[in-house]
Amino acid sequence: MTTQTSQPRGLLERPLDRSARVLIAGSAGLAGSALWRCLTRNGFSNLAGPRSAELDLRERQAVFSWFATHRPDVVVLAAARVGGIKANATRPADFLSDNLRIQVNVLDAALEHRTQRLLFLGSSCIYPKFADQPIREEALLTGPLEPTNDAYAIAKIAGIQQVKAVRRQHGLPWISAMPTNLYGPGDNFRPDEAHVLPALIRRLHHARHTNAAHVINWGTGTPRREFLHADDLAEACLHLLEHYDSDTPVNVGTGTDLTIRELSQLIATVVGYEGTVQWDPTKPDGTPQKLLDISRITALGWKPRTSLEQGLTDTYTWYKNHLGTATLRH
Repeated sequence: MTTQTSQPRGLLERPLDRSARVLIAGSAGLAGSALWRCLTRNGFSNLAGPRSAELDLRERQAVFSWFATHRPDVVVLAAARVGGIKANATRPADFLSDNLRIQVNVLDAALEHRTQRLLFLGSSCIYPKFADQPIREEALLTGPLEPTNDAYAIAKIAGIQQVKAVRRQHGLPWISAMPTNLYGPGDNFRPDEAHVLPALIRRLHHARHTNAAHVINWGTGTPRREFLHADDLAEACLHLLEHYDSDTPVNVGTGTDLTIRELSQLIATVVGYEGTVQWDPTKPDGTPQKLLDISRITALGWKPRTSLEQGLTDTYTWYKNHLGTATLRH
């Protein structure tokens, strides 16, 4: 008698042709640049990633013309207007409009040219503010969003729904992945745009080198967050493109979290800052906890490789090496 084992739902075994034309939309960003490194490392020889100066993805005709000329076989849509809690809270119209236009243009152009494999990158902020923890993919659209980034979340939810609609109407095997908070080389350290981790690196580095007695961080420090190295996300994207085919979006994370206060302490150690860290509770905390259930992707055979301590060290090294250069978005 043979024992049959059940396969994870949506399991696919279809290695990508390493000579396939692959478009990485958003190749200059944190996720996109990591994807470029990952695909190059894995033998892909025909990558395309036009920068925004070459191709503004918000311009519909330009996007359609690019697809007509280059006809990519695979598309990873990693392009987005992104930012931390301050940027999202103060410029919601920009985040909604820009991200909707980017997504609709790229997805419509890919559909017109029958692009056979496409991966849309969303965000863990798509889930309800008070979703049960850890958050399963089924929590989508079951409750109200976090108000400080609801415009960005709505745009990402629209992208997920468009991928589902294309699958249902046109039968193309497109998929979506929902990464948790990303960090790593190439992150955005601009004061008004940075997410919490690069913002803390920048602030604590500056405090150390100016001998500041204390720094003040936003909020109470009590919210819990999960952090994934961008290189781990890139490997997950390749794994999903070759092993997954379902309309259910897939969470990508580490399965562990920590408080922002604990993160600040870790970064202070990496940076070498020995002063006092204070907290400003008049500033927003955001969602109390945002930990993803990653059982779906681990059942497909993927798991993260980079510890937070090692990832923070690598990211800080990159930051120091690029201070004062055009590469650092400072």
